[in-house]
Amino acid sequence: MEQRVSLITLGVADVEESRRFYERLGWRASRASVPGVVTFFQAGGMALALWGRNELAADARIADDGAPRFGRVALAQNVRRREDVAAVLAEAEAAGGRLQRPDADTDWGGRVGYFTDPDGHLWEVAWNPHFTLAPDGALKLPE
Repeated sequence: MEQRVSLITLGVADVEESRRFYERLGWRASRASVPGVVTFFQAGGMALALWGRNELAADARIADDGAPRFGRVALAQNVRRREDVAAVLAEAEAAGGRLQRPDADTDWGGRVGYFTDPDGHLWEVAWNPHFTLAPDGALKLPE
């Protein structure tokens, strides 16, 4: 298996409402999207998909009782400057997200905060002085 992630799919209660949330954050839906069915966003060298949670569960052949729970996964966006963490969290909150953890310095020298989207998907916003971001936003890990 190649060491690569191509697409992350979030199971959502309402595809159109979730699309509007991400568009309020400044994301642009792809022409590959099907209104009300699935929305795709180009995210650097990969993509994010919003798909109905019932359809996702059925496609994966798993049961979904609809109960919200901690999914033990966090999506993350690294930012270029320490002060960008607070700005992105404020933007997410203004767009309808919920602040989970206000931005704060870390013991490893960075700064992080968390928000959830309308379906409770957890997002970390981080500034990490040890990671490099290319002009296109691609993350470069230390060798």
